[in-house]
Amino acid sequence: MIRKAIILCGGTGSRMFPLTHSVNKQLLPILDKPMFYYPLSLMMLCGIKDYIFIINKDQEDNFQKALGNENDLGIKVKFVIQEKPRGLPEAFTITKKLIKNQSVAMILGDNFFFGSMLSPLIKKSFKLKNGCNIYLYPSNKTSSYGVVEFNKKNKIKKIVEKPKKTNSNSIITGLYVFDKNVVELTNQLKPSKRKELEIVDLINLYKSKSKLKTIKLGRGSAWMDVGNFDDLQSASNFIQNVEQRQNYKIGCIEEIAFNNNWIKKKNIVNRIKFCGNTNYSKYLRKLI
Repeated sequence: MIRKAIILCGGTGSRMFPLTHSVNKQLLPILDKPMFYYPLSLMMLCGIKDYIFIINKDQEDNFQKALGNENDLGIKVKFVIQEKPRGLPEAFTITKKLIKNQSVAMILGDNFFFGSMLSPLIKKSFKLKNGCNIYLYPSNKTSSYGVVEFNKKNKIKKIVEKPKKTNSNSIITGLYVFDKNVVELTNQLKPSKRKELEIVDLINLYKSKSKLKTIKLGRGSAWMDVGNFDDLQSASNFIQNVEQRQNYKIGCIEEIAFNNNWIKKKNIVNRIKFCGNTNYSKYLRKLI
């Protein structure tokens, strides 16, 4: 069972300059919450309590302020500095002392997942004992992502990074699960032409050992890669529309912790004070 998750909140955020010259992209707001609350909330829904945030230097204080007291959320958080972006797999080598030879989930801090059946599906997949899980979403923007192509027997044929042409619409989202061998396999990778370690190369290593499993996120689910300002606006609009119609918050980490019995009413009170006089804190009051 996966008990620890890495949330990637580093990178330059170049598609959101000039804002991201001074602050990590994942601290920017999607509607009324910092961007990183959404991937964090998904992992909390899946029962994860132990987190490693990979962030840029000089940003730890900003993340601490945005997150607040982790004890009031019933979770444990460690921050690890990534001096320079060298590819997603580097996350495993710079956190190897914290992973401690255990299976681990990794989610990108700018990814938004939504769907009533999504967290049960993902939580079930977290029972991984060995190998690698990747999560696929149907999209017509295949030239921007890693794509999994299948043969006639629906077996993985190959994985292609940002193909110009492909017969598949199954793109790899920013959620991954790797077994305890991930650090060892990451050390076998060589930098690409971009001088970075590529996540597709790591996934292909697991594929070569027949230890790769795909989980398809089907109809009724939503996934967004919030990489630019248009994506940011789209995600905010989507969340606002759902919240207004269904009268509940998406990505409310306090509500999830409370429903998981990780925290008590006094912790909700502390979070209400932390959030101040806002509609978000008014929503929290309804929980108690």
